[in-house]
Amino acid sequence: MRAPAVGIPEELSARVPVEQRGPGLDRDGVRLLVSRGTEVSHHAFGELPGLLRAGDLLVVNTSPTLAAAVDGRAGHARVVVHFSTRGDDGRWAVELREPDGRGTTRARGAVTGLPRARAEGVRGRGCGGLAGTRVRLPGGARMVLEEPLSARGERLWWARVSGVAVPALLREHGRPIRYSYTERDQPLSVYQTVFALPSDDGTGSAEMPSAARPFTARLVAELVSRGVQFAPVRLHTGVASAESHEPPYPERFAVPEASARLINAVRAGDGRVVAVGTTAVRAVESAAGDDGVVRARAGWTDLVVTPERGVRVVEGLLTGLHEPEASHLLMLEAVAGRAAVDRGYEAAVRDRYLWHEFGDVHLLLP
Repeated sequence: MRAPAVGIPEELSARVPVEQRGPGLDRDGVRLLVSRGTEVSHHAFGELPGLLRAGDLLVVNTSPTLAAAVDGRAGHARVVVHFSTRGDDGRWAVELREPDGRGTTRARGAVTGLPRARAEGVRGRGCGGLAGTRVRLPGGARMVLEEPLSARGERLWWARVSGVAVPALLREHGRPIRYSYTERDQPLSVYQTVFALPSDDGTGSAEMPSAARPFTARLVAELVSRGVQFAPVRLHTGVASAESHEPPYPERFAVPEASARLINAVRAGDGRVVAVGTTAVRAVESAAGDDGVVRARAGWTDLVVTPERGVRVVEGLLTGLHEPEASHLLMLEAVAGRAAVDRGYEAAVRDRYLWHEFGDVHLLLP
């Protein structure tokens, strides 16, 4: 992992959405840091149409955010289940966390006192639980942890839920995932972007594709009127690694034929392909061949975009501000170079930009 270039003061965490910080504010009331190479400038997000040009293309993620946190009990212990990703076999990847007494959660330490059904052959203690752990969920649902999602560790587990379909469970009893830097629970509508579309099977993103949050319908209309185009893709984001900053796990994605053609046409002309969020980068780059041509694709992607791998399609990136340890910064470096990222983050700290999903945003352009 990259060494952090700057430390992020705790007071720079955005604790509530911008529209709750004062009267008359809308989602587009956040600040926009613009990096062109190592040159940095400061803007309001509403100035975005003037920073792009006719023929540019914004690639946006249409995945809806789920109410993916559900309270449960494992034995006598209270737990919070974060539902991450649905597998092809109907199981779900989940993370078990414990309530922290402040309305949010913390990673589970050594798990003790939980029922074991099949613990032999599995490393017993870890962040997530034990194989065979049974969790009681609302509405009479039951969940059993079966095996770790990855050999990298035991934070996420494949689990089988019975008694109710998971999308129905989340709609009835779930709430959006939130972490301790936020001030209070928010309705699910706060976590939906203007680009979100419901999925036929009720699946979506465990955590909001937050780079698109500042967009409003009015701003989208202004961008379109200025000749900026939009290409929808889909990538269902899993549960973030809030404490250990692991690389992303495999996620479901889809790049439709119409979007693939539009991206290729813009690249063949004078426009720039600008991804809105690291999720959009992962989707598009997963659909790009070695020749740089994007083809319609759908399925799972395990692609991790790093400076060594580079990017084949994306020329610019609109993204939130990430913690220095986050693996997302490797993707930013792949797009813009480390010097540009470090210079931008130094400016963001110096000028008191706000971090996390309700914070300010960063536009990296060629």
